[in-house]
Amino acid sequence: MTHQPATLQAPGMADAGEQVARLQHVLALVHDVAGLPPATGSEGLDDAAKISVAYDAALTIVQKRFDEEAAITARWASAGLEALLRLTDNGWPVGPAARRLAAELERALAKLGRIVSA
Repeated sequence: MTHQPATLQAPGMADAGEQVARLQHVLALVHDVAGLPPATGSEGLDDAAKISVAYDAALTIVQKRFDEEAAITARWASAGLEALLRLTDNGWPVGPAARRLAAELERALAKLGRIVSA
């Protein structure tokens, strides 16, 4: 199995909805690696759109907090997915680690939503 590392943009390089959509895509990949049912469907795109609207209406300080949290989440999510894929390529079992990464990423996505919705 070959893979390409996830490309997640830094703050200011993509709007909030796009950042969330990319993280949701990483979550879907992690679910696939873990053998879990799909993480999001069209409701994931709806969430990303709602977050984008809330972000645009938020105060600058809230936007900066969101950007910082999104960047941190993108870094560890990308690193975690890449590690899972490397382990999978080498034939190592990844189920428990993938499930843990998925749970952490789900919590992080919920936190991002709360930041701009508060």
